[in-house]
Amino acid sequence: MKNHLFKKMRAGVIDLHYRDYEEPPGNGGFLLNGGRLYLDMGHLEYATPECRRLVDAVALEVAGDLLLQEALEEMGAGEEVAFIKNNIDHHTGATFGCHENYLMRREVALDAARLGTLLSFLATRQIFTGAGRVGMASPLAFDFDLPHEGAPVDFQLSQARRLHRQRHLPVGAVQRAIINARDEPLADYRKYRRLHLLIGDSNMSPFACALKLGTTALILTLIEEGALPDDVILRDAVLATRQISHTGTGRGAVQLEDGRTRDALDLQHEFLAHTQRQLGGRDEENGLDPGKLALRPRRTRQPTGTAHRRGGLDFQEMAA
Repeated sequence: MKNHLFKKMRAGVIDLHYRDYEEPPGNGGFLLNGGRLYLDMGHLEYATPECRRLVDAVALEVAGDLLLQEALEEMGAGEEVAFIKNNIDHHTGATFGCHENYLMRREVALDAARLGTLLSFLATRQIFTGAGRVGMASPLAFDFDLPHEGAPVDFQLSQARRLHRQRHLPVGAVQRAIINARDEPLADYRKYRRLHLLIGDSNMSPFACALKLGTTALILTLIEEGALPDDVILRDAVLATRQISHTGTGRGAVQLEDGRTRDALDLQHEFLAHTQRQLGGRDEENGLDPGKLALRPRRTRQPTGTAHRRGGLDFQEMAA
């Protein structure tokens, strides 16, 4: 697949040199849409380019799906082979997150209060960003003992929540955490940090993807401006993440740091109201309705004069 994309479809430029000790020459490359396609720990991975606008980020996410499907069809395997965009290996029970990266100002410290509020938001946002999952993981899939959690769960809001055991860790490939504390900004490190989140599900719906990225960006803006709500910190964000996912409705009560209990939907309503008060009307994207976005394939001319879609999409807002 990788070789076909770069060598046959000419969808990008393959790497000729080492990028890292795990990325030798030919392991991947840059795509014409600005993203990357590469092998990571034995599986194919697609990364969008850096985006300043929400609509671009969502469009390029969907463009990656279309690019892979187009490659399958050109290889003559479109009827026999399919890529499954999910976060769970149903054969082993292993789970994996859809990584999100956000640029933040370096001078803003992620102290206990800011981190706690961010974790509360991330734990509860799964009520509208979770991809859903039938059943639960088998302990045989892991090399550690899972905590006993009572009766089996028939349905979960989120696919990858079962594996998050820490709030934040410097390494993300083995021990899964909600936030990967590894700080590798793709910008001036003196001015910016890269917040690397591991808690998200892969979304088939552009609507859910827009909500996931857009609402998180708003919360990070509140963090940078020191304008967060002060009574929404969870006592145990990892435990609450699992409880919310297992409840399946968003109505299950979770415990806050001050001893009170609230449900995920209630907490998200508070985040929404607070964000509207602080940021409402500030710019066009803050009031963007994801339900009014339409995907329109963008076709580009190649030197041969033949029109091909090479992972390009335009996101346009439809009239109300």
